[in-house]
Amino acid sequence: MTSRPPVTDWGTDFDHLDPRWIENPYPIWDDLRQQCPIAHTERFLGVYLPTRYQDVRAVAYDTEHFSSHRVVVRETMPPARGGAPPITTDPPKHRGAKNVLLPMFTPDAIGRHEPKTREVCRELVDRIAGKRSCDAAVDYAQEIPVRVIAHMLGVPERDGDQFRKWIHEILELGITDDTMLVRASDEMTAYFRREADRRRAMANKPDDLISHLIDARIDGNPLSDNHFFGTLRLLLVAGIDTTWSAIGACLWHLATHDEDRRRLVAEPGLLSSAVEEFLRAYAPVTMAREVIKETRIDGTTFRPGEMVLLSFPAANRDPAMFPDADRVVIDRRENRHAAFGLGIHRCIGSNLARMEIRIAIEQWLARIPEFHLDPSAPVTWSEGTVRGPRRLPVNLG
Repeated sequence: MTSRPPVTDWGTDFDHLDPRWIENPYPIWDDLRQQCPIAHTERFLGVYLPTRYQDVRAVAYDTEHFSSHRVVVRETMPPARGGAPPITTDPPKHRGAKNVLLPMFTPDAIGRHEPKTREVCRELVDRIAGKRSCDAAVDYAQEIPVRVIAHMLGVPERDGDQFRKWIHEILELGITDDTMLVRASDEMTAYFRREADRRRAMANKPDDLISHLIDARIDGNPLSDNHFFGTLRLLLVAGIDTTWSAIGACLWHLATHDEDRRRLVAEPGLLSSAVEEFLRAYAPVTMAREVIKETRIDGTTFRPGEMVLLSFPAANRDPAMFPDADRVVIDRRENRHAAFGLGIHRCIGSNLARMEIRIAIEQWLARIPEFHLDPSAPVTWSEGTVRGPRRLPVNLG
């Protein structure tokens, strides 16, 4: 990434690609929440940053003044690629785009993928257990969602390295490099076109997400190419990066908090509440909205044409909503966190993500109850709108 001017005032010139933000954004958000709860920057063509839960919620629920056509803050206007329904769809079209996917992501539908997820996690842990060290992000967290979403899409798991490459190019490098974004998007479309053509030539299509979208109808009509391929690109990217980031953050916390790790080993019944608390404290996803009509929130005027960085992670650290918001409490009882978003665009894959995270931590702790960060190797965190450890070197035992 090219050199960027350093931030001197987070309230008037914030930059979510600044190394300090990437490394540890929480103190930045805390200061802003107290002194300037809705920050603004002229970078990225003009962006607002609400840091309080109530303000993030107000934007997320307001589809009259804020559009989801652009959901990533970039340094240039995004190249036209057809969108990624339903995440880039506004009402009234949003409902149909979301309803197409709902049957594949109900609790019962996701429950059918638990055996495969557990099989994947056990296989990975078998490779790691007994070693003196590993990279818990690369060797474990980043493998699980790749294999699970490949299974759900009906594509080869061996293509996982290609999926990781596309995600890096789209969500990190593509924020500042239009050519990279376009190439990766086009490669993904070509990949899914081949898979779709292969299914259309079959007498009996397999029961997978690609076949489901081929057969899907909205108001009696099949999905357009833009809708079909945009949704498949979304399922691949969103189904992988967000969940591996969350799993990695869970493992980072457990590697740095002995008491929590040992308590979960001794009390596995706490795992579900612990996963919710990890999702709150280390929510991976920050979305964006475009201001389409002038409005005011909490004394700030939002001007049309500018963007809003919709930081669900910052909202989850708001002490007005969560007592001891900066402390991880693995048995927190009331936890209405926003890790999966708020409003009509709340994540459709939340059941899948929760299942993968729960099984990933369960299987890891069952075989590797003791592990710590490797002091000789740094942890590195991702850049862009999805935050999680990209490198997580740990010593085992």
